[in-house]
Amino acid sequence: MTNVMEVYNLLPKTNCKECGKSTCMAFAVDLLARKVKVDDCSPIKNENQYIENYQKLTDLFKTSDDVSEAGLIVHEEKCTGCGNCVVACPVNVSHDPKGVALGKAPKSNKVILRVIDGVVKSSNVHECRRFGEEKILCNACIVTCPNKAIEFV
Repeated sequence: MTNVMEVYNLLPKTNCKECGKSTCMAFAVDLLARKVKVDDCSPIKNENQYIENYQKLTDLFKTSDDVSEAGLIVHEEKCTGCGNCVVACPVNVSHDPKGVALGKAPKSNKVILRVIDGVVKSSNVHECRRFGEEKILCNACIVTCPNKAIEFV
């Protein structure tokens, strides 16, 4: 997981305001929140002295085609199908209290995560607590995954 200081240290630190932010630290915060893109920083994009840091930031913030509308990514190559995330997800538990809440495979079609063919698959991501106007920073599926196969961007 990348933190704001790691991102900030890769930026030019000129506080030029060309990106529309008051400081490079403010830009770093918004970059982590995905409110801006690396290319919004003119100096890092256009000046040769920052080319190495530009590449690092671009790699760090590249988006995947596997990103759901809630920002959920399941890295299937890392997933072992243990199901920890399935039973830890509060939305799964609330939609299937007699199955998931007891550690069983979900029977409801409203759950977000389920193990299919040995890997976790997501569906109904609009139900995720991280999605919508009243989103909250839930990380139950992330912290229970022993292989770091789940992330949010």
